[in-house]
Amino acid sequence: MLKTFSIGGIHPSDNKLSAQSALMQLPPEGTIALFLGQHAGAPAEPVVNKGDKVKVGQLVAKASGFISANIHASVSGTVAGIEPVADISGFKKPAIVIQVEGDEWMPEIDSSKDIVRDITIDSQTIIKKIAAAGLVGLGGAAFPTHVKLSPPPGKKAEALIINATECEPYLTADHRVMLEYAEEVLIGTLLLKKALNAPKVYIGIEDNKPDAIKLLKELVVKYNYDIIIVPLKKRYPQGGEKQLIDAIVGRQVPSMGLPVDVGVVVQNVNTAFTVYEAVQKNKPLFEHRVTITGKEAKQQVNMIVRVGTATSKILEAAGGMPESTAKIVCGGPMMGKAISNIDAPTTKVSSSILLISEKETKRKPESNCIRCAKCVEACPIGLEPYLLIKQAQRNMYDELEANRLQDCIECGCCLYSCPAHIPLLDYIRLARAEVLKIMRSRQK
Repeated sequence: MLKTFSIGGIHPSDNKLSAQSALMQLPPEGTIALFLGQHAGAPAEPVVNKGDKVKVGQLVAKASGFISANIHASVSGTVAGIEPVADISGFKKPAIVIQVEGDEWMPEIDSSKDIVRDITIDSQTIIKKIAAAGLVGLGGAAFPTHVKLSPPPGKKAEALIINATECEPYLTADHRVMLEYAEEVLIGTLLLKKALNAPKVYIGIEDNKPDAIKLLKELVVKYNYDIIIVPLKKRYPQGGEKQLIDAIVGRQVPSMGLPVDVGVVVQNVNTAFTVYEAVQKNKPLFEHRVTITGKEAKQQVNMIVRVGTATSKILEAAGGMPESTAKIVCGGPMMGKAISNIDAPTTKVSSSILLISEKETKRKPESNCIRCAKCVEACPIGLEPYLLIKQAQRNMYDELEANRLQDCIECGCCLYSCPAHIPLLDYIRLARAEVLKIMRSRQK
């Protein structure tokens, strides 16, 4: 029987339209812009100046604290400036702008296709190489990977879980990485296991990817790797850390707690691949894999893109936007963010460009809540969205905290399941931000 999490969840259509599209490389050209704050924590500090020549993989901004990440040039060329650049929402943020001139890589990067299987370094050296390479979690949160691999005193990782669920509709880049770089993913997983000194390691994959499950299982047996491949029932949001931990090891992360509180560390499958590249190939994180898709998209594409590439250039390489496009989303349809500036540069965690037609964007008219409790049934955290929205509308922040609004993962299950088409998530998201602000100020 397939495993899954125990509370809530929904079953949206897969729409994995690009699943059969092999990863293609987008050559760098023109200019790219590298945001200094494209990760959780403190922004990186530039170590280059306008007019400097840089190579691919060269450090251009250094982490400014423990929770921060190095940034490396994704192209070779000349630093055109360090200046504000508009992100996908149109807000200007500090960035290093580089004019592309050729494609010269740092000499220490091994760009060959040869697979390096032997793991010859100790756990602390692995973590140091990961930090130096600027790796962050590629599941969306962009939390620096080296921090996750360094649990606080008194905490120990008894299990490592690799999140290969890719449960959001439309997204397929993780799926393609598993098919095209399966051995590298497994070696990266073993490197993470060694870095954490974790006794057990699992890779959780939803059963709508049978080819990836079959391939990884075969390779685990072939090389006698100490990794357990866990097929999971297709269910959204299976990729949430708390839901994945519940599904695979049956442990419940406490309110406002972290996975390591129950002895687990979760890493994305794409992160495992970049760990392989960083440790075995000396390759910093300057590329990311992006799905370009949509029901009316001109092409269904999975693409390898240099960090900092303009979204418009990616769209152009994928055949351009159909005339019916009304909204462009960065990420999946459930938790992604609408793009208002198509010239915005990508970041390390840009995973998808989803084109949505005008017909698909129209919301159905809202009607009165009938207390059907479908939103309660769907919530994977066990909250009561119908109650939270009433308290949110009345700014009842103490009551919202008492009812655990802060634990909401903003997955959208409540909104998806509501027959009255009430914009539950819109109100809850705004109120949650305020509640978290109040809780942080109280701690200070």
